[in-house]
Amino acid sequence: MQQPYQSHKYHFISSLLVLLLIGIGSIAYGQAGRPVDSLKTDSLKKSKAEIKEMHPRSYNVNKQYDFSDLTRNLFHPHRKPDTLKKRSAVTIVPNISANPTIGFQGGIKAVAGTKLGDDPSTLLSTGASSATITTKGIIFFYLNHNIFTPGNRWNFQGNFTISKTAVPDEGLGIGNGHFSNDKDEQTLADPTHKVYGIHSIFFNLREKAYKKVAKNLFLGAGLSFDVRKNISNKDSTGHSTPSGVYNTEHGLPKTSSSSNGFLFNVEYTTRDNPNRAYTGVYFDAGVRVNQTWIGSSKNAVQFTTDIRKYISLSAVDPETVIALWNWGSYLGSGTLPYLDLPGSARDVSFRSARGYTATYFKGTKYNDTEAEFRFPLLANKFVSGVVFGNLQTANDEQGTKLFQVFQPGYGAGLRILFNKVTRTNLALDYAFGKFNNKGFFLNLNEAF
Repeated sequence: MQQPYQSHKYHFISSLLVLLLIGIGSIAYGQAGRPVDSLKTDSLKKSKAEIKEMHPRSYNVNKQYDFSDLTRNLFHPHRKPDTLKKRSAVTIVPNISANPTIGFQGGIKAVAGTKLGDDPSTLLSTGASSATITTKGIIFFYLNHNIFTPGNRWNFQGNFTISKTAVPDEGLGIGNGHFSNDKDEQTLADPTHKVYGIHSIFFNLREKAYKKVAKNLFLGAGLSFDVRKNISNKDSTGHSTPSGVYNTEHGLPKTSSSSNGFLFNVEYTTRDNPNRAYTGVYFDAGVRVNQTWIGSSKNAVQFTTDIRKYISLSAVDPETVIALWNWGSYLGSGTLPYLDLPGSARDVSFRSARGYTATYFKGTKYNDTEAEFRFPLLANKFVSGVVFGNLQTANDEQGTKLFQVFQPGYGAGLRILFNKVTRTNLALDYAFGKFNNKGFFLNLNEAF
């Protein structure tokens, strides 16, 4: 039982955090084994009983403090805390942000997680959804899922997105600074990084089914349809734009595009939780085959890799983690529409390359490497901290090769525990990049 002064302390901290969330949200960028909540014996060979006695909040997740506890203490201070058996696995939060590209954004985000069946080895199934509208007329809705059937015999991953959107475009490549005499090449790989706004109606439907073929190993296949209509490039100067040059060179239409293709993947996962892993690895390698006979603008073969590693540094505080991530996408043959080229924040969850706006760097071949140090700041795990860095590289059509030029990003942030059942965090990050890029990024759950 908490002492009175502790209760007042947490009440005061909680009130401050609510004010902090409201303040930060108004200026934020809009941009697998079984769960392990118990602890192993640490390097000093203490017994579990000794660790539990010394660190009850780390050992027993019911002793952790999340957003539901905060709201209960603020509005119903005399109500008894609920337990995990009574706790909803759904987290719903406002989605409020603003930046020069989208204007002021308002909406709602939700994430959910549950385990299907009674098999203790079954991985956590998760889902997420968001609906937003901005003062610049951008409307965005998505719904995705990652479902594991009992015993992990099947894994279904899917996404549905529809939006009226605007994408900032700074040209092709990794910012290598080409100074060609050819005007089109100067526009395509613009060293000044002039921003062009591309507006369109975007529709995406993707579904993959994975079959378990060995322990933690899955083989999958599926389809993805990425369709853009009413594409318009706002160029106030009247000059050529990067997308216009690219479309002309590759024989692509300027007002619409489609990347419709078949997906083939192999996945290996030992993560203990998909929302916020403490330990384990995740590996997914895939081939995407776009075909004109199913509506794609051009044929193309594209390879992707997604590799993640999580290392817990403490048995007492397993949330103290070094997390590593490498994501890459590489065009093998054919042609991709300009707005479907891989680049900054173009991974499946749009969370890579913090410090830069989406697609700030892009090419037909792209790779991003990230590292993050995660650590609790409060003993009850309500507030945690992170520091992170990333390195991006891409090719261009003026001779720059992949892994020849790298661009860095880095930053730090806070994590607020929203749902201790599913380990759902509110992520508040401030990140920096080159070419005067910087800003707040607000999301649910970790970047990776």
